[in-house]
Amino acid sequence: MPVLRFSRILALPLLRAGLGLGLCLGLIGWDWAHRSLALPAARATWPLAGADFSRPLEKIGQGQIPMPADTPAAHSSSLLPLPPDDANALLAFWFAGTKESAPDVGIAASGFDRATQRWHAARFVVRRFRLGQQLGFAVRRLGNPVAWLDAQGRVQLFVVATGLGGWAASRIVQLRQTQAHQAVDALEFDVVRVLPLSWWFNTSTLVRTAPMALQDGGMVLPVYFELGIKYPVALRFDRQGAFAGMARMSTRTHVLQPTLLAQDSSDWLALMRDQRDNGRITVVQTGDGGAHWQDQRDLDLINFNSSVAALALAPGQYWLAHNSSAPSRNVLDLSHSSDGRHWTRVQSLAQGSGSDEYSYPALAWADASLWVSYTDQRRRISWQRFAVPRQ
Repeated sequence: MPVLRFSRILALPLLRAGLGLGLCLGLIGWDWAHRSLALPAARATWPLAGADFSRPLEKIGQGQIPMPADTPAAHSSSLLPLPPDDANALLAFWFAGTKESAPDVGIAASGFDRATQRWHAARFVVRRFRLGQQLGFAVRRLGNPVAWLDAQGRVQLFVVATGLGGWAASRIVQLRQTQAHQAVDALEFDVVRVLPLSWWFNTSTLVRTAPMALQDGGMVLPVYFELGIKYPVALRFDRQGAFAGMARMSTRTHVLQPTLLAQDSSDWLALMRDQRDNGRITVVQTGDGGAHWQDQRDLDLINFNSSVAALALAPGQYWLAHNSSAPSRNVLDLSHSSDGRHWTRVQSLAQGSGSDEYSYPALAWADASLWVSYTDQRRRISWQRFAVPRQ
């Protein structure tokens, strides 16, 4: 009996199509199973047990975070509060270089010194070439960083990085501080892994906003998919930073950059950027600690394709930094809510005209103060600090 060679099998159109279809279905099935891993039980926590916000916030500081020398562009900051015994109240991370997507872009860092009440000189803590060496493949560009402090007091960074292609082909790289409690001028990071989020080389998932702390010391990291369609995803990590699972947060395909608000330990909201023309801030909700999410009615707040940042200080104490002008990003506001759905503007953070841009805000609570950082004209990172006035 003649032997039917494999090359002749592949030459048969029906068999070739069947093999291709089977491979595609297998990959889709694997990806579906991987994305649908059962998430462990999660309960949120808050940075503040309670505070009296019945009086207007008082601005007690503002300025610009120092830039690395000879660096004309900056974007997408992340704020990380530090423990009371640290020399710094918080750290700031952002990407900087000659312009967005330039080969010299790196992740810069600075810290706000508790003793001097000033920001340290900024320095680069992640560089594209060095990151590529650690990963074993070339990194074409670096983007949004997000920082988190694990149970051992180590800073963990989640950084957007691309190989070939644009931002839609990005991966999220997890890095970990080489030693806890390093001074800002000694911060060093090693690669932990590229997060395993997609069968297609783990591409097209990006990070932008701060994680939400959990009672067990772990966290939920909000990320988003951005290849063709856009949707939010919640990632779960344990207290050491080990990846524990993921869940898609919305059936919509035009929302991205989710930011999390815990209403109680297992009932959370995520507010999102809307890519549609004349959009509003979009909302999803979970009632079971992030295992399942449902789309909700949009907020009444304008969102012209702009990133927002939310912070839950305690149940019923919610803050939101957002662009409130259309079709530009020349107005950045701070709003307050007691339920996460109805918001009142309390402060104008920055206001310009025309092509002025104040965007990509970050919020944090440190040293009895609400801190805001944001991109200022794509040239620098500006910051403001607010406190509750004493009686």
